[in-house]
Amino acid sequence: MLEGFMSSLSSWLLSISGGSLIVVAAYAGVFVALMTTLGALVAIFANRMPKWGVDVSLSFAAGVMIVASFTSLILPAIESTGRFVPAGIGILLGVITIYAIDRFIPHEHLVKGYEGPKEFKEKLRVVWLIVLAVIIHNLPEGLAVGTSLVYNLQTGLVTAIAIGIQDFPEGAVVSLPLATLQKRRLVPIILGALSGVAEMVMVILGAVLFTIFHSLLPYGLGMAGGAMLYVTVKEMIPEIYKREENETLVTLGFFLGFYVMLFLDSMLG
Repeated sequence: MLEGFMSSLSSWLLSISGGSLIVVAAYAGVFVALMTTLGALVAIFANRMPKWGVDVSLSFAAGVMIVASFTSLILPAIESTGRFVPAGIGILLGVITIYAIDRFIPHEHLVKGYEGPKEFKEKLRVVWLIVLAVIIHNLPEGLAVGTSLVYNLQTGLVTAIAIGIQDFPEGAVVSLPLATLQKRRLVPIILGALSGVAEMVMVILGAVLFTIFHSLLPYGLGMAGGAMLYVTVKEMIPEIYKREENETLVTLGFFLGFYVMLFLDSMLG
């Protein structure tokens, strides 16, 4: 059923896009940005959200990203060439890129606290540091959608849907702490939407780049997969378990995201 739906959706998007994959990528980018914005709207109800909501939201997103890293990116990179080397080089590039961004761009994690050059710690407001942290998380997700769309339209759309689903709680993860810090609603929603726009830009950029340099696509798929794995393993999982609270709920959230992505991918055949 899902395979038939995705096939129809692919054909419809291509028809309204004039056969342009870049336009389809723009639609996919708008979708993930919209889902992030909808999640950010949860800030309106900030006072009614349970404390464990942020951790469970992050763990769900981590589950989606772990599966998507392999099924939509790394394994297709290997299958497209029949060799490990291009995918392996791409994974390494993705890890190095996000490591460099993580190391040199100042940002603030909800639990782990500040990371980046120490000289910026006192110069930037906590609000912007938190937003920068989420944007860093979102960049690999946008690249994942853009590159997987170039590899295979249906696979890319499944990836976009799965990333969009987990972007909803991620949008809430941005807006809720900001709403608590600022005691306001509008600014956190706008900043949450801004993180979604950054992801949309990466979707389009990834699609454009690897449409032009199609021979480099296996490296791009590996790079997006490596970047997502780095963010998930190094940033998200330590973040959600560091409080040592509600560990059962957090773990269930992770496996829910894991199963959602695995189900979507397996139903595509």
